[in-house]
Amino acid sequence: MSNAVTMYEYHAWANQTMLNRLKELPQDIYKQEIVSIFPSVSKAMAHIYTVDNSWLEIAAGKAMKEAMGQAEQVTKEAERQSIEGLQAMFAALSERYRAFFREQADLEKAIVLDNPYAGIRETRLSEIVMQVVNHGTYHRGNISAMLRQMGHASVMTEYALFWYQNRA
Repeated sequence: MSNAVTMYEYHAWANQTMLNRLKELPQDIYKQEIVSIFPSVSKAMAHIYTVDNSWLEIAAGKAMKEAMGQAEQVTKEAERQSIEGLQAMFAALSERYRAFFREQADLEKAIVLDNPYAGIRETRLSEIVMQVVNHGTYHRGNISAMLRQMGHASVMTEYALFWYQNRA
């Protein structure tokens, strides 16, 4: 398995681990509005989902401008979900990523990004995967801080824990 695919598997595991922790907390915590990095944990999780979805669309060949244009609708759908609903959406998206990986002969293949805000850049599919993973890690950290702010412990989603959780 390529390093990019392994890192994606870590990302999918970390998202599911965080969602499982959120299901253990009082139900109102998920959508409770607070003054923090995001207005609620549910909006932060929906943001991770939306960005993951957008990057997959881009990696699969959709123009970045078009993928970004669809993000608002994807966000609205993700924000409407319960934790269980968003968990199912993440699981389905992970299957789409895995199917995409199986179709690729080379994740080091170069593609051109035309970012409407930053310009044109050549990158590799593996770099897009690393962006997805890094983005999710950053925002799961935000969610951990938000949970602490509301008086609840988060859950460890560190990469080293993934190593030991998935040895089988």
